[in-house]
Amino acid sequence: MTLYPKLILDALQTVTYAGTKKNLVESGMVADQPAIDGQTVKVILEFQRDTDPFLKSTVKAAEAAIKYHCGKDVEVEIVTEFKSKPRPEVGKMLPEVKNIIAVSSGKGGVGKSTVAANLAIALARLGYSVGLLDADIFGPSVPKMFKTEDARPYAVSIDGRDLIEPVEKYGVRLLSIGFFVSPDTAMLWRGGMASNALKQLIADANWGELDYLILDTPPGTSDIHLTLLQTLAITGAVIVSTPQQVALADARKGIDMYRNEKVNVPILGLVENMAWFTPAELPQNKYYIFGREGCKQLAEEMHVPLLAQIPLVQSICDGGDSGEPAALTSDTMTGLAFVNLAQAVVTVVNRRNAELPKTKIVGTE
Repeated sequence: MTLYPKLILDALQTVTYAGTKKNLVESGMVADQPAIDGQTVKVILEFQRDTDPFLKSTVKAAEAAIKYHCGKDVEVEIVTEFKSKPRPEVGKMLPEVKNIIAVSSGKGGVGKSTVAANLAIALARLGYSVGLLDADIFGPSVPKMFKTEDARPYAVSIDGRDLIEPVEKYGVRLLSIGFFVSPDTAMLWRGGMASNALKQLIADANWGELDYLILDTPPGTSDIHLTLLQTLAITGAVIVSTPQQVALADARKGIDMYRNEKVNVPILGLVENMAWFTPAELPQNKYYIFGREGCKQLAEEMHVPLLAQIPLVQSICDGGDSGEPAALTSDTMTGLAFVNLAQAVVTVVNRRNAELPKTKIVGTE
């Protein structure tokens, strides 16, 4: 059979691209006239981006369609091109971010997200440029805590790439999977799907220049933590715990994860949350409901700084629920506690950067 361009294009018109529900020609994906050399055909298909989920299946379908309509003996070469530039490779992501801080906890319910949100706001109030990435894919809380549940990030085109523009609130640039899913819908995702979503929030977002990018990580140790460690060079980790022994036991595991010889992320320090209860009507009183100075003892045992002791007061809970975190005001006991935490983090990060080499990204082996 004699091959000619229209014959190839007719074959490609039988292939539907799932992204548009139209055939490849109608979708404008055939970048140029098919090149024909005897029984060899070369077709250039243009996709929006290299992460297109239908790329492999579309290429296979195009190759099969040409062979079906033009003969099994035809040699088919499909070349893929992309309208947007590919995602930066691991190790070259977020070049304008100076420090990446992981806020972690060994178990849930200790106020890790509250600490991460207030730390980010307090750093911004100190004059630093700050981003907050909600890396808790299955339990995102940033939209609620910043009163941005209705926010829908839009795409911006920068240097040939379509990037997600973070939401900005209280001087902090925010991204969360919660901006893209219904708050009433359970996230029934396998680990790989969650990790890919997280990579998009990291690499396909317009974070810009930041002094600090705070990572609100999920509780415990999981696929998400491994994804972060294999994607970003984390400056250091802040471990959040309550004083009670069951929480401290899990905090030790969190510390061990970062100190693992294959990870080697410095522990910047511990934050003791719910350190004591102080009633609003008796601000001078302290009631040690969950134990006394458990994190202080753990910090001494693990040879890391105790960055802050945050009291358990109603206003912190109310602030998180209403979308007005306590760190917005520094003239209250709780607001001052988070400002002091931010200043302590700045100090330990500066010391870490002066004394220790840059963290290496964990290998995938």
